Amino acid sequence: MRTPREIVAALVVAHGLVGCAAGGETAREPATVDRVIDGDTLSLRGGPRVRLVQIDAPEAPEECYGRAATRELVRRAPPGTEVALEPDPRLDREDRFGRLLRYVLVGSSNVNVELVRRGAAAPYFFHGARGRYAARLLEAVAAARSGGRGMWGRCRVSWNPERQVRTWPR
Repeated sequence: MRTPREIVAALVVAHGLVGCAAGGETAREPATVDRVIDGDTLSLRGGPRVRLVQIDAPEAPEECYGRAATRELVRRAPPGTEVALEPDPRLDREDRFGRLLRYVLVGSSNVNVELVRRGAAAPYFFHGARGRYAARLLEAVAAARSGGRGMWGRCRVSWNPERQVRTWPR
């Protein structure tokens, strides 16, 4: 037979384990794309906007490759596409504009990583915070740069992972 103190201790430990498991697992939220705003922002049916977290695409139409980055996101997640939105427990859930900050998944494909792999975006670690897919994003940008894909082959690019990417025509 356990003492009341042992029972309370076991309950506290069990509660802590449940809390850790819940915090370690990130629930994916289903959504439908309404429209693509730019190379790193979507509008969902029902109104919310999503900023693809941990990446930054050139601004359209001002920057080199900005329109192409938008077209690449349209190819990956066209209007009507069912997506899964994955928050990152290491990062903010919303930005200062009220947009949801999420990884966007279409099937098993992480759109954030694919945009970087294709040279349509670059990793962007806001205030240095590195999320769950930081290593994959850095591998993807290395491959895009070395292969001259997307903006890396068409533009002059200023990139630091802790700042927004800047591009100019060659």
